[in-house]
Amino acid sequence: MGEMLRKVLEGAGHRLQSQVTTYLPPILAAAVILAVAFAAATALRWLIYRIFKGLAIDRFLRRSGVAYVLDPSGRLRATRIAAETAYWGILTGGALNGISVFDTDLTSRTVQSFFVLFPKLLLAAAILVAGAWLSHYLGRSAVVWAAGEALPAPRRIGALVRVVLMFAAVVVAADHLDFARGVFLAAFIIVCGGMILTASLAAGIGAAGEVRRLFEQSRNGEERDAEPVGWNHL
Repeated sequence: MGEMLRKVLEGAGHRLQSQVTTYLPPILAAAVILAVAFAAATALRWLIYRIFKGLAIDRFLRRSGVAYVLDPSGRLRATRIAAETAYWGILTGGALNGISVFDTDLTSRTVQSFFVLFPKLLLAAAILVAGAWLSHYLGRSAVVWAAGEALPAPRRIGALVRVVLMFAAVVVAADHLDFARGVFLAAFIIVCGGMILTASLAAGIGAAGEVRRLFEQSRNGEERDAEPVGWNHL
């Protein structure tokens, strides 16, 4: 019994030693890489905040309205965008390098998948930002137009325009990422079709009285034209 227990403990010790010698060096290397990446990212972010101004970019962001789309307070600055982009870019690169140190199938697929998906994610984010900016601009234009035409609830009309355009941007981004493409496309078609049908019914019901009045005027005119006069027989 004692000999069996000794063999079990020796086997467990050998397995533990093998696991430690196999995974501890990559873990330490990954930790060092992450620490270096964090230090470099922090230093570069501090340097960008001190050196980079980006006044022309700030002017463009304010005039185009992109600053208010990304930050409703309007305090977004190009310096912050550049600094945070550099910071998170270096951290992401360090994390990928740290993962690749393990040199396993899982880590290799993870790194490859990231480099394949990152450009798509970047373009999808650009589509969403462009959709948010366009919905904000056209929504405000719709409010101004509805108020100028004395339409009821102009703010609701503007909100509806913003929701539809933002939903369209989400559909385009999902189609680009090939994420639930059929679901988003079907939902978009159903929503747009329902809105068109609702608008058509509302216009028809609202204009029913005007159409009836036009028909009555046309009928009265035809009746007056059909009335006999005294010299029709001549």
